[in-house]
Amino acid sequence: MRVLVGTGNPGKLREILSILGDIPRLAWLTPQDIPCPEVPETGATFAENAVLKAHTIARVTGYPTLAEDSGLEVAALGGKPGVRSARYAGEARDCAANNRKLVKDLAGIRDRQAKFRTVAALALPDGRVWTAEGVLEGRIAEAPRGSGGFGYDPLFVPAGETRTLAEMRPQEKDAISHRRRALEALHPVLIELSVIKPGSEGDDGPRHP
Repeated sequence: MRVLVGTGNPGKLREILSILGDIPRLAWLTPQDIPCPEVPETGATFAENAVLKAHTIARVTGYPTLAEDSGLEVAALGGKPGVRSARYAGEARDCAANNRKLVKDLAGIRDRQAKFRTVAALALPDGRVWTAEGVLEGRIAEAPRGSGGFGYDPLFVPAGETRTLAEMRPQEKDAISHRRRALEALHPVLIELSVIKPGSEGDDGPRHP
């Protein structure tokens, strides 16, 4: 069984393959293997965006597709940046600019509570779809720390930790991340799909967009 990971974000791709890459009889494909359409994130929620991406890419390519949408929700900002996390500082999706804006917006604010949220969606070309959510609680640091990870990782300190996600080794982050929690909830579905016989969904070759 072949499943396409519908993301062009190299950081997300690495984490997804690290977390789910060892399922027997399941081969992972990436946008480098199969051209994927770019799906605008027009949904009002993470779930809407994840389903939209997974369903669209599965329908166009003919492969079962795993997609997700993630973001940061800061309590003192009323849940922002939320679904606008990647574009918080503008449409350029500049991670450093997003972090600078967040630090500025929280200047002088004592309540630093925040959470990372991921919704993962697995869609089949026939329209069936499964979703799962994962949340990681934490707080926002006063300034960026660490050189690992991506996005808001240099500012996010998980609950019970003193380090930011960017100060952790990739394996440490993967073990506790919001993305892991969402993907692990889809693990039983992927196990079940992995026993589909050759010639079934996803094994009849690509339909390029």
